[in-house]
Amino acid sequence: MLSRFLALHACELARNWISTVGTWGAVGTVGLPWSTDWRLILDRVTYIKGKFKKDD
Repeated sequence: MLSRFLALHACELARNWISTVGTWGAVGTVGLPWSTDWRLILDRVTYIKGKFKKDD
């Protein structure tokens, strides 16, 4: 599939980088809520939403 869009050499390089890109994507997905206001992001998750009681 990759060979349709990329040259042979670029296709081999892309195959080697898939695991690295996937790892950094997972780190970014976990790291974003951790480094920012995680409660703001997790309030949108249905399962977790009810666990945080809001102070009135």
